[in-house]
Amino acid sequence: MPQPSETDRARAQLSGLIGQAAGGDRQAFQDIYNLTSAKLFGVCLRILNDRQASEDALQDAYLKIWRNAGRFDAQRASPITWLATIARNTAIDRKRSGGNRVMVSDDAIKEMASNERSALERLETQEGNDILNKCLDSLEARQRNVIRTAFFEGHSYNELAQKLDTPLGTVKSWVRRGLKRLKDCMDDG
Repeated sequence: MPQPSETDRARAQLSGLIGQAAGGDRQAFQDIYNLTSAKLFGVCLRILNDRQASEDALQDAYLKIWRNAGRFDAQRASPITWLATIARNTAIDRKRSGGNRVMVSDDAIKEMASNERSALERLETQEGNDILNKCLDSLEARQRNVIRTAFFEGHSYNELAQKLDTPLGTVKSWVRRGLKRLKDCMDDG
């Protein structure tokens, strides 16, 4: 029987922590933060291009993660994908709203752990990036470009359709098919 890779172990650890956080385990939630905050901050920063706005979006994202941990389904997405999607959507919402929202108190922020990345997260990030880049390169150029623009630059489907002068349904179809191929490739990776 093959031994699980570091990535598989990290994924299983993070899935377990999310399950524990769903049950109200604050230490598990702090561990999730310690393992993922640098990556999720990077997601927010790519979209918002502003450190303060990204920090605020990250706070919002972790509140959503805490509240919705019970909804995580490891059969539907990897834990880091689920977490990054929450951070991405939160940053996009903040970008669209102009960021004029009430934020969490400083006391709540102090409860969260430091931003220092663990060796496990650095390893998972590097391996994940290598697999992601390989899989992105395997997509058709059109799908690859639409997915990169949507997910790494934070553009909505409507913005992409306008930017590409392409019908909205077509853009959604490109993204949907590209994400399916990307998921299949990453699952095989």
